[in-house]
Amino acid sequence: MKTKFLALFSLVLLFGCKEDVMPKPKAMLRLDYPQATYNELNLDCVFTFDLNSISMIKENRDCSLVLDYPLMKGSIYLTYKPIKNNLDTLLIDAQKLSYEHVVKADNILEQPFINPKDGVYGMFYEVSGNAASQSQFYVTDSTNHFVTGSLYFYAKPNYDSILPAAVYLQKDIRKIMESLRWKN
Repeated sequence: MKTKFLALFSLVLLFGCKEDVMPKPKAMLRLDYPQATYNELNLDCVFTFDLNSISMIKENRDCSLVLDYPLMKGSIYLTYKPIKNNLDTLLIDAQKLSYEHVVKADNILEQPFINPKDGVYGMFYEVSGNAASQSQFYVTDSTNHFVTGSLYFYAKPNYDSILPAAVYLQKDIRKIMESLRWKN
């Protein structure tokens, strides 16, 4: 009887003391980026704006710029075009570029921008989802100047992974829009 009890007790200990496998809770990667500090960018162009000090600038002759953010593996591309009786075409092209991402995007939020004091008007498009670009924007004075911008990362879009960097760079884009001034 003692051996049966001992065998039964051994079996219970052997098979009954398993730990239940629990799935790991969902978490997001915590990425901390430096506090943004801005300096006025004053190039030989018809516009100026405040630039984040962690970005590196690549300038083209036609005032098209690439603001490179190596820490975030992304870039903001700025393109300048003079208005020559083609404002409607430039606006349609800028809007079309933003909505080309609708195939992969979960949502595109439009945010108008108006600064009548400095003659800067535009639109900011915040793209959520696995689209190629997380943000698009344009600004204009409606008569002479038109600037478009796009945010791209160096990796295949995975919205959850790039979200912290996208939010950081979207703040920089808003700062560019808010600080942009046309030169006379």
